[in-house]
Amino acid sequence: MKFLHTSDWHIGAMLYGRKRYEEYERFLDWMVMTVESESVDLLMIAGDIFHTTTPGSRAQSLYYNFLDRIAASSCRHVVIIAGNHDSPSLLDAPRALLRALDIHVSGTASADPADEVIVLNRADGEPEAVVCAVPYLRDRDIRLAGAGEHGEEKTQRLIDAITAHYALVCDAAEARRRSIGQDIPLLVMGHLFAAGGVTADGDGVREIYVGSLARVPVQAFPPVIDYLALGHLHASQRLAGKECMRYSGAPLPMGFGEAARSGKIVLGETSGREISIKEIDVPCFQHLERLEGTFEELTLALQAMRQQASGSVWIEIDYKGSMPAGSLREELDAIVEGSQIEILRIRNLRVTDIMLEQMEQDEELDDLSEEEVFSRCMDSCDVPADEQRYLMQAYREILCSLHEEDRMEE
Repeated sequence: MKFLHTSDWHIGAMLYGRKRYEEYERFLDWMVMTVESESVDLLMIAGDIFHTTTPGSRAQSLYYNFLDRIAASSCRHVVIIAGNHDSPSLLDAPRALLRALDIHVSGTASADPADEVIVLNRADGEPEAVVCAVPYLRDRDIRLAGAGEHGEEKTQRLIDAITAHYALVCDAAEARRRSIGQDIPLLVMGHLFAAGGVTADGDGVREIYVGSLARVPVQAFPPVIDYLALGHLHASQRLAGKECMRYSGAPLPMGFGEAARSGKIVLGETSGREISIKEIDVPCFQHLERLEGTFEELTLALQAMRQQASGSVWIEIDYKGSMPAGSLREELDAIVEGSQIEILRIRNLRVTDIMLEQMEQDEELDDLSEEEVFSRCMDSCDVPADEQRYLMQAYREILCSLHEEDRMEE
């Protein structure tokens, strides 16, 4: 049996206001072709199918059209679990209908561990694999709060609850395998932050649980597991160096910090309980580039890129200098005008450094509202008070327009 492990699609994600539906559509077309060309029997999607719990109609359309095409392909089984970005109820809603197409969905953790165990059969009806479909485990689903608990005690109780859940599900799966009496693989799916996992700058991955220390240890996964298919971390990687314990990683970069890496999916082939693994690189559907430097350095880099670019390029710029933002944008946009190069964001590192210096010691950028960030930027540039009022009003109108466009898209 051949299986394909993928995760963290984040359909519906935008990049600095740019919608990426065409990019996602091309990726899903490629996925269907890869499933066919590799003769995949089982597709495992380990969470974060959507970028938000309320995906727009176009994002859902891409998802369901993909499942329809996979159901009509040579792939016999699909197993999907919810990630922390997904709505469990939204994924679970059509599960009875999808089950008729041999598409199994696990959106919500079950009180009965056996509910998360799936036996997959070959075309002749003989069992070929046992799959544990463990969705993202929310704190309220698995942990009973203790009176007066706090800090490390709370974190440890949470890790213990996650470990216990995986142990119970794997025990139920192993019992099913023994009852079948055949040497078939046990595949386990999960969506979590494992200890030792590596993240990338700008990938948008955050700690899942409050406290930021609840990273699940490798020991939480019972040794009966033949392959562990994880989601949540965007960099493709082995867990604890073990070949059959893996994050497939996000196939598309979620930000410019991920642009240098190649997205991957994992192809496995079973022979009894032995599993051979190979990684497949995901093509680049939208080129991202990050530039940094003075105005002169940026000018030379953009001119060279314009001569060499053979397709669409989105650029993020970290500017080192004192030129006013409006003038800088006009000058740089003029260099790439008429090409397929588009500057999505210009960040003035000088202004950023000044603003960060103004932050309180216990503040983080995510704690500030959009207006607070803009206000501090104006303060750092010594914008007069009367001009600040005018600029803030214009900024609010822009934000309102952008938010309205997002609602219309959904």
